[in-house]
Amino acid sequence: MKFLSVVALGLATMAAPSFADGHATGDAAEGENVFKKCKSCHMIVADDDTVIQKGGKTGPNLYGIYQRVPGSVEGFKYGKSIASIGEAGIMDDGWNEEQFVSYVADPRAWLREILDDSKAKSKMSFKLKDADDAANIWAYLVSVGPQE
Repeated sequence: MKFLSVVALGLATMAAPSFADGHATGDAAEGENVFKKCKSCHMIVADDDTVIQKGGKTGPNLYGIYQRVPGSVEGFKYGKSIASIGEAGIMDDGWNEEQFVSYVADPRAWLREILDDSKAKSKMSFKLKDADDAANIWAYLVSVGPQE
């Protein structure tokens, strides 16, 4: 009986990362390292004010991004283009990996495509062209976010 308990505990431990697997294809550990490029503008702070990653306040808090509609962090002043995504209900299901990777590669181009507006602008000037790095950051953000 003790053997079965040990096996069950081991399987449960191995299954823990599967939450991120359902939302992300990247490597969360590598994403934590790559997030260093993001933290000059972004922080990750849980709803209970637990600081996961200290960072700047130029960009919005990225905690729970995969459950959030773009442009919807309360109290953060977004640019008109990204705020209009939430207002128009374009991405009511929130961010997903594909959208995130595309957005961070070129925020202005992504906004112009999503909004079908050649004049859309982004306040985020940083571009992360490496799709693997972006997928890894996404996996990291999912792994430290709220567990559904």
